[in-house]
Amino acid sequence: MASVSRPFSRRDFLRYSGTVSAAAAISAAISACSGPASTSSTGSGASKDLVTAVIGYGNDQTWDPTMTASAFAMAGIQHVYEGLVDTDPITRAPYPALATALPADTSATTWKFTLRQGAKWHDGQPVTVDDVLFTFDRILDPKTKVLTYNFFATWLKEVRKVDDTSVELVFKFPFPDALPRLTIAKIMPKHVFGQPGGWDAAKNGKAVGSGPYKMTAHNPKSNTMFEAFADYNGTRRAAIKKMNWLSIVDAAARVAKISGGSAEAQIADNVPYANIDQLRKGGLTVEGGKGMNHMFLMFNTAQKPFDDVRVRQALFYAIDTQKMIEVALKGHGTPTSSFLNEQNPSYARAKTVYSYDPEKAKSLLAAAGVKNLTINLMAVNVSWIADCLPTIANSWNAIGVKTTLAPQDTSALFTKMDQSQDYQVVAAASNPNQFGLDADLILRYNYTPGGSWMKYTKWDGSADAKALFAKMDKATEEPDQQKKLALVHEYIDLIAEQAVLYPVVHTELMTAWNAKKLTGVRPQAYPGINLLQVKRV
Repeated sequence: MASVSRPFSRRDFLRYSGTVSAAAAISAAISACSGPASTSSTGSGASKDLVTAVIGYGNDQTWDPTMTASAFAMAGIQHVYEGLVDTDPITRAPYPALATALPADTSATTWKFTLRQGAKWHDGQPVTVDDVLFTFDRILDPKTKVLTYNFFATWLKEVRKVDDTSVELVFKFPFPDALPRLTIAKIMPKHVFGQPGGWDAAKNGKAVGSGPYKMTAHNPKSNTMFEAFADYNGTRRAAIKKMNWLSIVDAAARVAKISGGSAEAQIADNVPYANIDQLRKGGLTVEGGKGMNHMFLMFNTAQKPFDDVRVRQALFYAIDTQKMIEVALKGHGTPTSSFLNEQNPSYARAKTVYSYDPEKAKSLLAAAGVKNLTINLMAVNVSWIADCLPTIANSWNAIGVKTTLAPQDTSALFTKMDQSQDYQVVAAASNPNQFGLDADLILRYNYTPGGSWMKYTKWDGSADAKALFAKMDKATEEPDQQKKLALVHEYIDLIAEQAVLYPVVHTELMTAWNAKKLTGVRPQAYPGINLLQVKRV
């Protein structure tokens, strides 16, 4: 029996996955500080058998693929585990992983998958149909309700055994978008994680997959090591023999580790904008990826006057986002024109766009009868978020809203909200692209009735929220892709208008690497790195 059978609470979500730090695309300061440099690498950067990578996020959160939103863990999991289907990390094109082929008809309500013959777990045991059933039973369990539950429960009815080599996915209705989404469902060995205490072991860093790399060492707050799995027989074999991923959340230490002729690391993610020119002048390649990474504002609608949509809108109109992009983000950002970023396939400019308009902000506050408003803006203490906060405070002060800033440790911040302590407005970061690109998935990450984020906003019981959720469900079930897209745009317009939890700016994530020592690197628009097609020179 699995050791976790209770519902997945908001506190669990933050404690296990570091929700904002993990889902946050650039949260360098959310996790605990990195370990000492002496634990960082074995073999140094001189060995061509080893790639040393610097990851700007903590590695001390859950490694359970059904629960995690940790940037470090999710990136590592892509190398260690496989889904029935996986997706290319950049194009997101699906390809067979543990399955032997993609479904011929994605509009069908049943999809049959045959498992790859000879696939083994990293402990040498064979991958079985029971392992697939075990994984999906956990994902679909309404009692456990893991993080991935909302990504599957709306459309997937069950997964059943066909024979000893095949399984069948049974849908509630046709849902072609399921194909790339299956990469989220990393298949896990029942004989390891189905034992008493198994899920706790996964939470604490145990990883046993069937993928190209196996985890060989895991030192929370310091580093995680991998080596190529000799018995892997899939299509994306490891091209590097060993990898050592250093968890360094301090920006200066992260830059130092990859800088100079004797740099220990060959690649680093989460590169600070202020250091891009320095690293390029030092001979490194630095490239970015534009995606869903964003800073958002979230309102506690149980507190007046934030229950009034006009007040929420006024505070968005008041922000000088262009100044924020120029000063805090060094030009690596785009003002929000929709909940989705402009590169998303489902993007459309929202009917409500919060262009900088302080006079409109003042008029909305006046229409709402709000005077002498004072706001304590709580925020996660991520470095780039902290850099953006003064622009928000100055903008709000300029329209007569007295603003104080309260950046703080993420776990402390969300503990206060878990305990329903008083809070007004929260600024934080997020990037649902870690899970995928489709709009249904992205919006359900934040806008789910009874979900963590909606409980923080105290909005999901409102009539407007119920209308939104109904529109989302209708779009999910719509078989015609053009009609579905039209419905998506309808509910994105509603989300923009309500401004309960909404992005201020979308940003670019930067990756730096030594092109003389690594080939095949492709920078991601979401946290982490993927080295499955990278070679050491």
